[in-house]
Amino acid sequence: MKRTASANWKGTGKDGKGTVSSQSGVLDNTAYSYKSRFEDGTGTNPEELIAAAHSGCFTMKLSFLLSGAGFTPENIDTKATITLENGAITSSHLELKATVPGLDNAKFLELAEEARTNCPISKLLNTEITLDAQLA
Repeated sequence: MKRTASANWKGTGKDGKGTVSSQSGVLDNTAYSYKSRFEDGTGTNPEELIAAAHSGCFTMKLSFLLSGAGFTPENIDTKATITLENGAITSSHLELKATVPGLDNAKFLELAEEARTNCPISKLLNTEITLDAQLA
């Protein structure tokens, strides 16, 4: 399986602007710029897209692990925070809150850690990945 996305940029790095599009059409010439990446401008940016990919991938991996262990999650919420410092992504921090009937906290933390380590986006990222997990 292969998935694609594309970007277009016009102008200089600081004064130019660009768009990103995805194969699915969810992103369709979505704007990004220096201001949306490094200031508070409107539009998306690569770090936001990585955060979305990491939170989505981790959450789905955890769901599969929970199901495989015999538990059906009622709800899994994950927030990923990507940190960009000095031109490099230095970390991804995952904040997890989940409701899983019948699951004890020790097993929850074990499965959350396995998802943190083994989801495909975690494997792709060459950075520190931290996790705060809370079972409701």
